[in-house]
Amino acid sequence: MRIAFKGTHGARSPSGRQERRGGGIGWIGRIGVLLAIAAGAGLAQAETYPTKPIRLIVPWPAGGGVDTAARIIAEPLAQRLGQTVVVENRPGAAGNIGTALAAHEKPDGYTLLMASLSPHAVNPHLYDKLGFEPIKDFSPVALVYTVPSFLVVPASSPANTAQELVALAKAKPGKLNFGSGGSGSSQHLFGVMFNLAAHIDAVHVSYKGTAPAETALLAGQVDYMLDPPTCLPFVTAGRMKALAVAAPKRNPALPNTPTLDELGIPGVHTLTYYGIAAPANTPKEIVSRLNAEINAILKTDEVKNRLTKLAAEPGSLSPEEFGQFMQAELKRYGEIVRVSGAKAE
Repeated sequence: MRIAFKGTHGARSPSGRQERRGGGIGWIGRIGVLLAIAAGAGLAQAETYPTKPIRLIVPWPAGGGVDTAARIIAEPLAQRLGQTVVVENRPGAAGNIGTALAAHEKPDGYTLLMASLSPHAVNPHLYDKLGFEPIKDFSPVALVYTVPSFLVVPASSPANTAQELVALAKAKPGKLNFGSGGSGSSQHLFGVMFNLAAHIDAVHVSYKGTAPAETALLAGQVDYMLDPPTCLPFVTAGRMKALAVAAPKRNPALPNTPTLDELGIPGVHTLTYYGIAAPANTPKEIVSRLNAEINAILKTDEVKNRLTKLAAEPGSLSPEEFGQFMQAELKRYGEIVRVSGAKAE
């Protein structure tokens, strides 16, 4: 809701000085009244919001990790808000196209973005032109969930532990290779993080997406990957071996799989995040309402059960905390991208 205020000026004396009329509240009082009216308008807007369907832009194709996160949250959010939440896939340029689109929409709470690691933390260090500012152009709303990566090898690999894989790599410097879904992808950067922490030299092999990289791993064409939870069905079926989880703590999806920290390869924490953001300057009352609804959804048994199957950790951050998290990730990946030598494809 947009409210226009017209200035009110007192009469001028013959000397040109402005005079107050008797009984006026003065300029300080008028400012106080205006602020009170504006605050009341914001609260009223939040109480009536939403009055029409909401777009949730997903800057990636249907079926991927970001799309899955959007669809997990969209249905219960629609139920709680009493309005349809339309998931709109706008893929391209590693998430940049859809993210730029969302950044320039009207900040009224009716366009939201499924924010994630690549566009907001990695791509700013890879691309000269994004079409958006990853922090300045958005109002953080809520962290939906994070997922770790798993150090996986083919079922045929002679390595049965992370230490054995490291020993193989050290015995043959530059001979082992690791796969990823592309230069600058999360798997690429996570693989670099692992190699640095383990002090090994291995060759990066880039594929056009996670699925082709996993297919190559299953066929034994690459020796290992730092893979997202999409690998879990292959691990369960015995087609891959999960040697470790790259996270601060073990994951309930594979509770017997140790962390890299436990195995003496510390600091490889590869959480990929999925969250909701809105165009910058979206009213704080609307952001707070959305944050409260999303955090309540993440506490429901139904959603918690779905996230457990995805090896995901639900979020519980305030908008301010989520903003701080996004800024920290943006800073952290600057150095990782630099060391990796990754280039935009």
